[in-house]
Amino acid sequence: MGVSLAYGLFENGSFGSFAYAAAAGGHAGHSHGHAPTPASAPDGSSAGLLAGWAYDLLPLLAVALPLMLAYAAAAVLTGRRYKRWPAYRVALWCAGVLLSAAAVAGPLAGLAHGSFTFHMLGHLLLGMLGPLLLVLSAPMTLLLRTLPRAGARRLSALLRSRLAAVLTHPVTAAALNFGGLWLLYTTGLYTAMHHSAALHAAVHLHVFAAGYLFAASILPIDPAPHRTGFKLRTCVMIAAFASHGILGKYLYASPPAGVTVADAHTGAQLMYYGGDAVDLLLIVLFCSAWYKRSGRTIASASTVSRADFG
Repeated sequence: MGVSLAYGLFENGSFGSFAYAAAAGGHAGHSHGHAPTPASAPDGSSAGLLAGWAYDLLPLLAVALPLMLAYAAAAVLTGRRYKRWPAYRVALWCAGVLLSAAAVAGPLAGLAHGSFTFHMLGHLLLGMLGPLLLVLSAPMTLLLRTLPRAGARRLSALLRSRLAAVLTHPVTAAALNFGGLWLLYTTGLYTAMHHSAALHAAVHLHVFAAGYLFAASILPIDPAPHRTGFKLRTCVMIAAFASHGILGKYLYASPPAGVTVADAHTGAQLMYYGGDAVDLLLIVLFCSAWYKRSGRTIASASTVSRADFG
């Protein structure tokens, strides 16, 4: 299944075009497997292509830059009152914002309108890798440091609420995340969202929010009043990863309506193997956190033992 992944990207024409549906009319039409030609560079010249891509990046920057600047400003300002905010968390936030925004604004977002393969690449960025990087940047912790005392108390109360307990539970988050994907690709929802701007936006919002909740429930970096045990999170993680892999195989065998077989095969392989790569990263981080937690527990027990028998 993985041998033909790189070949398939070229075979179905995805890398043969550099423009996208937004340049050719946005949601006006949806032809799976054939990326539209660049409206910004009709002559196909290198200069025209570069100019077209620079212009197409403007929506991406318009979405990403304010979020990155706001986070960086909060990190600097709170660093004057509290402990200095780690620079690596700022880098993680910026990377997460850029990857997530790339799926909804800019060249990749447009290419996804005409190619299931690029749509799946956007899914990996918006629903998996981007949210994971954002979780690692600890945005809630920084927000608590930034807000006035009254605002921080209200946010803390919200994090401790029953609604937060339900939404951040690993089982709920996994059901919203991977259950939502099964609903998207095994019903007519995938085709319908390309004919409705509101539905298209709602689906992408759900993919991002569910991906963030799942990553945060498995790897709680921010304050988590309703944190669950490592064993439960391990079981949920294994089941969720299996569900994602099975869906990738299902899409390989049963393409969504309107998607060519070649495009579906390439997109399904990207979903399967690309998802595995992000899953592996999450597993490494999860095991590292478990190891550190176990080490602290053992060290604490050892200290108690020495105090009792020393």
